[in-house]
Amino acid sequence: MELKTKLYLIDEEGNKFMGIGVLWLLQQVHVQKSLRQAASVLGISYSKAFSMIRNLEKSLGVAVLDRRKGGSARDGATLTEFGVRFIERYASFEQDAKQQLQQSYEQFRTQLAELLEAGDDSGGVQ
Repeated sequence: MELKTKLYLIDEEGNKFMGIGVLWLLQQVHVQKSLRQAASVLGISYSKAFSMIRNLEKSLGVAVLDRRKGGSARDGATLTEFGVRFIERYASFEQDAKQQLQQSYEQFRTQLAELLEAGDDSGGVQ
């Protein structure tokens, strides 16, 4: 038995706007300096990546990407200062939350093992 969790942020209407996929995308944009290349590395379409970023920015009310248009490459994006700080804080939050959940889960597993050891007088599943 193991614990599997999915952590994400939702807006006032209950729509997801931030989770591990968006974090990975932002991290790749930071490395690749391009939304298109980040999407390619992650194996998602550019339109999907663009939609993920647009949804995040709309929900937060602040830009996370500086988009560069024009030039010979006609491509490029970097994280804003807010975007850099946001992914650092979100990654830390996610790691802390999962560690806390893992600790609670280990306590539960110990308690369950004790309960199972004590047995159940009502009989077992047949």
